[in-house]
Amino acid sequence: MEIKELMQTFAYSGKVEWLSYRPGPTSRGEILVVDKIEVSEKKGIEGDRYKGSNKKRQITLIQSEHIELVSKILQKENIDPALLRRNIVVSGLNLLALNNLEFKIGDAILKMTGYCHPCSRMEQNLGIGGFNAMRGHGGITCMVIKGGKIKIGDSVSLV
Repeated sequence: MEIKELMQTFAYSGKVEWLSYRPGPTSRGEILVVDKIEVSEKKGIEGDRYKGSNKKRQITLIQSEHIELVSKILQKENIDPALLRRNIVVSGLNLLALNNLEFKIGDAILKMTGYCHPCSRMEQNLGIGGFNAMRGHGGITCMVIKGGKIKIGDSVSLV
């Protein structure tokens, strides 16, 4: 197989494990953990504070496997995904392999637009060393190509 073909070959689909959004007016606002979200090309996540203002960062995703790794680095039993301030936690799929690719979650189609690097809040949220533990494990940013519903348990697969 050619490298281009290999880069679009995944053994399995991923799975949505956790969903959230922030309705408040500031980035430090409350995080709502939900069972489903509605996304649109214009607004990103319906009800989210960003309201689609930055098309390349309408939705953020992180791998559950990376959350487990960060918890081990920090010698914690587990980490509440809400502390990481991402919208969607998925399992079973290497999110970084989706670079510049379109993928389907539930009824929606998203496209990876970049890496979601940790901010200095990780030190506050996770404790000493939280920022460095998250480096390289912060997830991805995405834009909405086609809107729709996303719910816990939905599969994540390449279009």
